Amino acid sequence: MSDTIKNISITYDAINENNTFSSGDFISGRLIVEVAKEAKIDSLLIKAKGKAEVLWSEHYGKVTVVYHQKEKFFKLEQYIIQEPKGKGQDYEMLLTGSGKTYSNIVTPGIHEYPFTFQIPQGNMPSSFKGVCGKIVYTLEAKLSRSMRIPSKTKTKFTFLSKEAMDTPQLMAPQFGTREEKIFISGKVSMNITTERMGYMQGEGLKVMAEIQNGSSRTIVPKYCLYQKQSFFAQGKRRVHTKKILKEAGEPIPSSTYQDITKVLNIPTTVSPTILNCTVLHVEYRLKVYLDISFAKDPEIKLPIIILPAAYPCGEVVKTMPPPYL
Repeated sequence: MSDTIKNISITYDAINENNTFSSGDFISGRLIVEVAKEAKIDSLLIKAKGKAEVLWSEHYGKVTVVYHQKEKFFKLEQYIIQEPKGKGQDYEMLLTGSGKTYSNIVTPGIHEYPFTFQIPQGNMPSSFKGVCGKIVYTLEAKLSRSMRIPSKTKTKFTFLSKEAMDTPQLMAPQFGTREEKIFISGKVSMNITTERMGYMQGEGLKVMAEIQNGSSRTIVPKYCLYQKQSFFAQGKRRVHTKKILKEAGEPIPSSTYQDITKVLNIPTTVSPTILNCTVLHVEYRLKVYLDISFAKDPEIKLPIIILPAAYPCGEVVKTMPPPYL
């Protein structure tokens, strides 16, 4: 910042206890400019933006290739102060409470400029930060003066995609079966069922297992929920996996059959599933496997979709604009 413009910052008002926003919501706040001495401003602009970006590098011998891709969801702009432009250059101007334009001459002190944006309707992905990419929603401001370096500021806000749990695919039970011969020890088999595919953050994931231990060994059923992050750029894909939780059941003795029900508590902090972005996907799998000493562990993988807890069962949250909009 310069000696004249000491600081610019953005604050915004929460509309719920989680401080999250979704399509169609209004986000309101204030752009605060702290001025040390009188100055003339050429333009003062505030933006609301949503975008996804991925970046990684790969090495091929002595050659390093950088992969980079962006996807833009929206960009909204409002001018608080703007010098007159030529014909054909339209832009939205914010007005004072009395309906007048703001003066481009600012006096010493702290100046607050209220603003409101309505986030566009659309199927946009939730905020996310991954290994090689991110989905970010921001409020950005830029103050420009003649013959000076512009002053800029930025703040992030959390966006949650509005996904409903009432679609047949999300509510359909998931099922898998596996049988494995353990050398000369006999066979083991398992049938795994989940009540549905879609679950909310913080919800219990009930896993029903039918396990037949026809071998001469003791086996232990184990459960793992893992996340798969996929990044796409220039025809390439980069994949990273991450364990979210891992639990073990009780040992199953030789030559026995057991019906087991296990409830896995999905963490409230885990990111929602993201499939509605062209450059970045976030997916989840439930892996159930039988831990068998000195043998290959038979496993079953089932897809799991995690939804934001803020919008259960297709609930729609609406907000109204403030009076000055």
